[in-house]
Amino acid sequence: MRHGKYPFVIGFLFAPVTLYVVFVIAPYAQAFQISMTNWRGLSAPQWVGFDNYRRLLDDGSFWKAVQHHGVLLLALPLITIAIALFFSFLLNVGGKSSGGQRQGVWGAKFYRVVFFFPQVLAVAIIAVLFQMVYRPNESGLINGVLMKLGFDPVLFLIRPNLALWSIIAVLVWQAVGFYVVLFSAGMASIPGEIYEAAEMDGATKVTLFFRVTLPLLWDTLQVAWVYLGIAAFDAFAIVAVLSVDGGGPDGATTVLAMEIYRNAFVYSKYGYASAMGVALFFLTLTFAALTLRLTKRESVEY
Repeated sequence: MRHGKYPFVIGFLFAPVTLYVVFVIAPYAQAFQISMTNWRGLSAPQWVGFDNYRRLLDDGSFWKAVQHHGVLLLALPLITIAIALFFSFLLNVGGKSSGGQRQGVWGAKFYRVVFFFPQVLAVAIIAVLFQMVYRPNESGLINGVLMKLGFDPVLFLIRPNLALWSIIAVLVWQAVGFYVVLFSAGMASIPGEIYEAAEMDGATKVTLFFRVTLPLLWDTLQVAWVYLGIAAFDAFAIVAVLSVDGGGPDGATTVLAMEIYRNAFVYSKYGYASAMGVALFFLTLTFAALTLRLTKRESVEY
């Protein structure tokens, strides 16, 4: 500080900013540059301008993946947030009050650990576990029970109308625990006096949830929706390991990350894959910006 405030600040920021530019900004810029070429990995890249982006407009696989992202963007945040809010409310506010403090249901601390457990597992391990759950024979966890009860096996990952929803179920199972903890932290910061005052006015638990808890958790819900939306634009590991033939059957579960991988490392179309990556980047950025803008509201003071 003897040499002035600004040299001091610049000295602290130089290393992290340099690392960010080298490992984040530079790869982004390189991806934009490669997307303007027909580079195939070995030969020298040739400049093709916006030809790769024009090809995207006529690529059925690209639009099918975008359509699947649309389903994921609606289903994944809605289902995950609804389940996580329900469990968080039970674990934090669902029990009886004691000494002026709100309590969750019996065993709430144990349930928090159980719900968070999927977050400890790697995504690829979760996909392998659900391969065993969804197996279409007696060795499958679900179909084994169904067949012993006399029912026909359900082809979760083979039938096109069920495959995507089966993968969404896995994504929800994997994500719920994190958001239970996130919403629980938000609910724990709400003063108990607010709940007591509402109960004295005759509010039921349903009224407490919709009229007290949800408005005071709005900022946390907004963040959760953005995180889950970004997760919906990914889903690569689950789709790559769990689906039939990497996005099958017949493209019924394909996502943009899967198409980028296929074009880059199977077809060696690195320029075209980079164009898909740029499209995915702008789709994700647009979603996050629109979500933050449309869900913006004044913070509730308490």
